[in-house]
Amino acid sequence: MEFEIIRNPYALKRVFSFQKYDQEMTSQQEPQFFQDIWAQFRQRLQPLYDKARSFYSRYPKLAIAGAAVGGLGVLGLFTLLLTCVLVYTGALGPLPGYPELRDIQNYNASEAYSEDGVLLGKYFIENRINADLEEISPNIINALVATEDARFFEHSGIDVRAGLRVLFKSILLSDESSGGGSTLSQQLAKNLYPRRDYLVLGILVNKIREMFIARRLEKVYTKEGLLSLYLNTVSFSENIYGIKVASQRFFDKAPGDLSVEEAAVLVGMLKATTYYSPVRHPERATQRRNVVLKQMERYGHLTEAAYDSLKALPLNVKYYKEGNNQGLATYFREHLRLEVEEVLEDYTKPDGTPYNLYTDGLRIYTTIDARLQRYAEEAVQEHMAWLQESFDKEWKRGGSPWGGNSALERAVERSEHYQWLKEKGLPQEEIEKIFSTPVPMTVFSWNGGEEEREMSPLDSIKYYLTVLNTGFLAMDPSTGLVKAWVGGINHKYFKYDHVIQARRQVGSTFKPIVYATALQSGMLPCEYTYNRQVSYAQYDNWAPRNSDGEYGGVYSMEGALAKSVNSVTVEILMRTGIDSVRQMAEAMGVNGYMPKTPSIALGTAEATLADMVQVYGTFANRGIRPELHYLDRIETSDGDTLVVFDRPDPRRFPAVLSEGHADMMIHMLESVVDSGTARALRYQFGLYNDLAGKTGTTQNQSDGWFIGFNPRLVAGVWVGAELPQVHFRSMRLGQGSNSAMPIFGKFMRSVYRDANFKHIRYASFPEPADTIKALMACPLYLEEMPILAGFEDGYFYFPDERSLLERLLNQPYTDEQGRVINVPPRRPYETDEEYVQRLRSYQERLQRREKRKQFWSKLLFGKEGEEQQPPAEEQNQNGGYHYFEKSDGG
Repeated sequence: MEFEIIRNPYALKRVFSFQKYDQEMTSQQEPQFFQDIWAQFRQRLQPLYDKARSFYSRYPKLAIAGAAVGGLGVLGLFTLLLTCVLVYTGALGPLPGYPELRDIQNYNASEAYSEDGVLLGKYFIENRINADLEEISPNIINALVATEDARFFEHSGIDVRAGLRVLFKSILLSDESSGGGSTLSQQLAKNLYPRRDYLVLGILVNKIREMFIARRLEKVYTKEGLLSLYLNTVSFSENIYGIKVASQRFFDKAPGDLSVEEAAVLVGMLKATTYYSPVRHPERATQRRNVVLKQMERYGHLTEAAYDSLKALPLNVKYYKEGNNQGLATYFREHLRLEVEEVLEDYTKPDGTPYNLYTDGLRIYTTIDARLQRYAEEAVQEHMAWLQESFDKEWKRGGSPWGGNSALERAVERSEHYQWLKEKGLPQEEIEKIFSTPVPMTVFSWNGGEEEREMSPLDSIKYYLTVLNTGFLAMDPSTGLVKAWVGGINHKYFKYDHVIQARRQVGSTFKPIVYATALQSGMLPCEYTYNRQVSYAQYDNWAPRNSDGEYGGVYSMEGALAKSVNSVTVEILMRTGIDSVRQMAEAMGVNGYMPKTPSIALGTAEATLADMVQVYGTFANRGIRPELHYLDRIETSDGDTLVVFDRPDPRRFPAVLSEGHADMMIHMLESVVDSGTARALRYQFGLYNDLAGKTGTTQNQSDGWFIGFNPRLVAGVWVGAELPQVHFRSMRLGQGSNSAMPIFGKFMRSVYRDANFKHIRYASFPEPADTIKALMACPLYLEEMPILAGFEDGYFYFPDERSLLERLLNQPYTDEQGRVINVPPRRPYETDEEYVQRLRSYQERLQRREKRKQFWSKLLFGKEGEEQQPPAEEQNQNGGYHYFEKSDGG
C-alpha cells in the first residue's frame, strides 16, 4: 500500500489537504447532516492518510519530492486543459471555421506565356502553381506518406502513437528514420496558418492550434484532397511553393514525370529545405534521399533490390533560377507587368474584390515567339561581350570615354549613395573620402553575370558608365505582332528598357524617311544630286560633312542611301522641305523630339527603338504602317477568359506611303545590304535571301543602329552607353555596322537555320511594277551630272496636265511619255506645276542647242548633222536611256 501511495503522489496531496480541511470543518458549527457525511468520508480515507503519514515519517525527503512532482503534474495538466479551452474558444486568436477551410485559396503566381506556349515568367508573392492530384506522380505520394506520416490513411488528423514514437525513437534514440511527430494534416495546418508568438507558451499553444485545425481539415477534405492541398502549399525553399514549381525548378519536369529517386529528393527536402538542398548541399541531399528511399522500401513501395539500385544513383539535378531577373524576355515581362496591372484595375472577381496579379494565378498570353526571343538574347549576349572587350581595349590607350569630368560629376551626384550621404548632412570633403575608399561589392560582369570586387564607389560609377548596353525588337510587319523584345544586357543590374523607354538620336536610320518624303513630294529616284559640301547660311553656316570625308560626283537617290552620303541627304531634305520630312516621320511612327533644322536629315531626331521598328515596318509593309501588338488575352486561374485584346486588323492600318514609293524605298534599302554599309550581312553572316535595312551612327559614335527587314520580319538594334557622352574612340568600332548590325546578323542567321522559320527565310519582296523598275534603272553614281536626250518631239508629253511622277507611277510606260532618265533637281517648296514648267523650259533649251549644232554642222561641213548616239557601253540596258555629259547650265 505504501508502494501504491508512492506511485500516486496525488493521493498524498489529497491526504494533506483533507487534514487541513478537517480542522476547518471542526472549527465551524455546520449542520449535523454535513458533519455525518464528512465523518464517513474521513473514515474511508483514514487508512490512506495513516499510511501516508507513516511513509512521510520514514522517508520525509522522498515524500516531499513525490508531492512536488505530483503538484507539477497537476499544474501541467491544468495548464494543458486551460490552454485547450482558451485555444478552442478563440481567446488566443480565432480558429478558422469550416467555411473558411472549405474555401482555402493559396497565393497563386500569374504566368506569362509566349505565342508558342512557352512559359516566359511569373508574377508572384509566393512562387506557386497549383497542381491537381492527377498531375502528381504516385512516386511523390508514396515517398511523402512513407516518410512524413505512415499512418496518414488511418488516423483522423492526430496520431498519438506517432507522437510517442518520436518521443522515444527520434529524441531518445536519435533514429532519423522514425519520421516526424506531426501528421500531414498538422503540417498542412502549420503551412496554412503560420505560427504566432505566445512567449513561453508559444510551442504549446501553436501545437494545440494545429491539432484543432488538423481535425477540422480532416472533416472538410478527403484524404486525397488533403494530399493535394499539402503538396500545393508546402515550401521547398527559395520562394518555391508547391510540388509543381519544385519539380520544374530542380528537375525541369512536370510533377507527373518525376522518377522515384527524384521524388525522394524533393520529399527529403521537406525536413529542412536549405540544409538538404540538392543545389547547395548535394551530399546531404543524397543522404536524405536515401533515407526516404529506405522508408519507401520499409512500407512496401520499393523492393530491396530497387532500393539498393536507386540509392547508388547520382542526383542529376537540372536546376535553373527563376524570378524577375531570370528567364526569357525579362524586360518585356516588366513592361507587360505594368500594363496588366493597369488593365486589371477595371476588372473584379465574382465576389467584387479586385484581381491581384501576384496572387490570383492569372494566365497572360502574348505574341512573343520563345524561339525568336531566345535567338535574340543569344545574339545580344554573344556580340555585346565581344564589343565590350573591344571598347575597353580601345580606351586603355589613354583618355576617358566620357571626355571630361562633367559627365562623371553628374553621375556621382545622381547616385543614390551620394544623395543619401548628402541627406545625412556630411560635408563634401567627407563624401569624397567615402567615395574614394575601396569596399567589397558585387558588380555586373560578362564573366558569369556578376563578380565580387573590391573597389571604391567612385570607381564603380566609372565602371558602370563604360558598360555598353543594347536594345532589340522584332516584329511581323504585316500584322504588327511583336516577336522578340530585349531591353538590355542584364535586367538585374540595368532596369532601363532600351526598347520602349530610351529615346536616343537615330543617326542615319532616319535617312530613309527623308528619301521617302522626297519621293512622295514628286522627286524621281534617278534625279542626281551633287556630292559636295555646302554651307547653309540661314542655319548659322552649318556645313554637313560626309563620314569618309570624300566629295565629288553625283548620286542617285539609291546610290546616296546605299553609301549613306550625308551631303546628298541634306540637299534632298532642303529640296523636299524640313516640315514635310517631320510630318512624314511622325506619320510613320516617330514620336520623339525632331528639330526644325537640316541636321534632322542626319538623324538628330530622338526616337525609341520601338518607333524606328515601326517606321521600317511601314517600308516592309509597302507603305502601310503597322501597329505594335504584344498582349492577346488574360485568363483566370480556372481558364475563363477575363479580357481579350483584339489583334489589329491590317486592313485598318493607315497608309503612309503609296505602294509604288514604298517599293522604291525597299529597292533602295536592299542596295544598302547588297552593296552599301550593311553588305557584311551577305558575306559575313551568309544572309543571301531578300533583305533590306539601314545602318546608323550618331555623332562621336555614341549610338550605333541597325534596322533590317524582309516581308515577314523587321528587327531593330540599338547599341550605346547609358550616357551619350560615353562613346567609341574610332569610327571603325563605333559605327552601326560594327556595333549594332552583328546582333541582327547573328539573330537572323539562327532564324535561317531553324526549319520552323522557313516562311521567314524564304520570304521575298513583291516584284515592283515595270514602271517602278524603269524609273530606278540608272547608275548609282556618276562622275559628272548627266543630261537628257531622246524625247519624242523634243518635249515631255502631259495630255492630262498631271504631275510627272504621278503619271509615271500610275500609267503604263509607253513611248508616248518619252524615255525619261533624269531631270534637273527639284527646288525646295516647288509645286508640281512649277516643276513641270521648268522641265519644259529645260527641254526647249536642249532643242535649241540641237538646232544650233545642226546649223553650224551644215555651214561648216556642208551636210546635215546627224543625231549623235552614245557608245553602246554607255547605254542602260534596262530602259534604253541615253546619257550625255553636261556641257552647259541647267
